[in-house]
Amino acid sequence: MLSEKSRPIIEATLPLVGSRIGTITVDFYKRLFAAHPELLDGLFSRSNQRSGDQQRALAGSIATFATHLINNPGTLPEKVLSRIAHKHASLGITEDQYGVVYEHLFAAIAADLADVITPEIAEAWTEVYWLMADALIKLEKDLYASQANHKMWMPWRVTGKDPAGTDAVTFTLEPADNTPVTPAEPGQYVSVKVHLPDGLRQVRQYSLSGDAGTSRTFTTKLNDGGEVSTALHAGVEPGDILEISNPYGEVTLRNGDGPVILASAGIGCTPTASILRSLAETGTDRQVLVLHADKTIENWALSGQMTADAARIDADLQLWLESPHPGTNHGFMSLRELDMPADASLYLCGPLPFMKKIRDEAIDAGIPVTRIHYEVFGPDVWLAN
Repeated sequence: MLSEKSRPIIEATLPLVGSRIGTITVDFYKRLFAAHPELLDGLFSRSNQRSGDQQRALAGSIATFATHLINNPGTLPEKVLSRIAHKHASLGITEDQYGVVYEHLFAAIAADLADVITPEIAEAWTEVYWLMADALIKLEKDLYASQANHKMWMPWRVTGKDPAGTDAVTFTLEPADNTPVTPAEPGQYVSVKVHLPDGLRQVRQYSLSGDAGTSRTFTTKLNDGGEVSTALHAGVEPGDILEISNPYGEVTLRNGDGPVILASAGIGCTPTASILRSLAETGTDRQVLVLHADKTIENWALSGQMTADAARIDADLQLWLESPHPGTNHGFMSLRELDMPADASLYLCGPLPFMKKIRDEAIDAGIPVTRIHYEVFGPDVWLAN
């Protein structure tokens, strides 16, 4: 809980800090990597740094947290914190690194707000930072403790590399040592560490696209100019060893007997395919609506798997394609013409504009916000917006 001493200060300065936090976070990362260049080797994504996504995501999380403290005294934004904690745990963030971040973040704040910052303002925002950091540290410790092992990275052998649509590949893996395996939940992801040609290691998260449990299958799209996807597609073959993390991710299939709507676009079908596979494996009698949008039928990365799983449980499967194809909807996905059960839970994944549109339409159709679950690939820039 934010102290009564700090509350009026945060409330008064939040508009200013919020308006400047985007610039502050850019300076923060410059300072951080100047002091600790090793953090770009196997932890932070240099692609996300170049694009600005990481800076926007950090700015959004800080502003959202501070705003919640003001508007909801005595509570924390649990959903936001859970999303961040899962991502941090998948990267192996440790408690001591929060002190490093504090040092350089507050140096950036002091530099940017040098004309207005006072000891009282600095103290109040320090309180906000450590309230957020302490909450994340606790969540991350719990996530680490819930794993079947205490390792960050484990060797897994590639046993299959199969084309998935026109520009994606599905990798199937098996354990390469005797480390106990944590069962994954439908919809979760793993981090994959890849050695790039310049010697740097980079990490990306990939949703598990096949069976949950102790198996590991992920599908990755070849991104134009992408460092890690290019290295995986061009340089990894069956028999090779990949370093992957334990499974993480809070967007998982919730228990219940209500209707389930799985809506995806492009490679966003990977987590929804995992959830659909789980429903099919258990022979669910829940009403399931599977919605997918893509450029062409050939682009749909997991068409065979999802079509077969939908048929096993008599799910309603509908497609939207930019290029006309018999038996599909032409153009972009819309929920406006669909009969949407109001008591449904919606699982959503795809490009950000797509998810914003479908979320708005789902709310208009009567689906409560609390039943809409979305997965963002990479930093959560939706939060920043």
